[in-house]
Amino acid sequence: MKAPYDFRRLRSWELALAIFAVSTPFVLPTALPDGASFIRTAVAQEMQKPDTSRLVSVGGAITEIIYALGEEGKLVGRDSTSLYPEAATKLPDVGYMRQLSPEGVIAINPSAIIAVEGSGPPEALAVLKDAKIPFQTVPETYDRDGILLKIKAVGDFLGVPEKATALSDQVKADLDAAVADAAKRPESERKRVIFILSTQGGKIMASGKDTAADGIIALSGAINATGTFQGYKPLTDEAIIEAKPDIVLMMTRSGGHAASDDELFGHPALSLTPAAKTRAIIRMDGLHMLGFGPRTASTVRELNAAIYGKKPNASQ
Repeated sequence: MKAPYDFRRLRSWELALAIFAVSTPFVLPTALPDGASFIRTAVAQEMQKPDTSRLVSVGGAITEIIYALGEEGKLVGRDSTSLYPEAATKLPDVGYMRQLSPEGVIAINPSAIIAVEGSGPPEALAVLKDAKIPFQTVPETYDRDGILLKIKAVGDFLGVPEKATALSDQVKADLDAAVADAAKRPESERKRVIFILSTQGGKIMASGKDTAADGIIALSGAINATGTFQGYKPLTDEAIIEAKPDIVLMMTRSGGHAASDDELFGHPALSLTPAAKTRAIIRMDGLHMLGFGPRTASTVRELNAAIYGKKPNASQ
């Protein structure tokens, strides 16, 4: 039987090396806290990185951003507001963003879900989270910075931050140019616009502040005629008359949700406004107008031209 090694026979440099080898796992985190922290963070991030190979997108702007990033190959489903580009409409529809069916989402076996803030209802989101499907919520604000933050959030979630930076720079430059052009109009010349969401039951449902309609009206160089209250609400006849809108703005709709010009301007209160005298009404695609996504610069130019009767600057 071989005799145990006698550590007393180790030369001093051999002993020092042995001690270092044994103690290194304990010494390095203390001696190099920043390096160790970096390693731990990198490992943790890699372990927590979601699998986005089978992705469901909820929110028209979110889906647009995914296509603009060139990551549409990961999509296996989308919500009913995701109508652009047209290719998105060929994906399975999991329902309206605010009335999602968790069973419908789970049925297409997604590896992850990315949804704009405000999606729901909460009960549906709870079921999806209980199903252990990675779920990312993207903040929603109706301004320039909100669009850029959405692009960054989507790019980070999909693991393509470089693509997101390139897209953000492009969108920012285009949007800043469009907004700057619209802002040249003097305040005294700016038109008052009322955005009408619906006329169901003869009630005018209009947009107040902190809404997508309020945001796009401001970016386009006009004034929200009903921007004194929060959100959307039905207006009294007195409130409509006092708002004095020069122009009515609506989403393009079909079927029973549509209201003709005659029906609108035949409304007892709306008929007494400046907009009725000139029958000034603008109808635009809802997602294009209110989506606050990559195409918003185009919306600003088109809406500004429609309000003030000038053509968009072709050089922009």
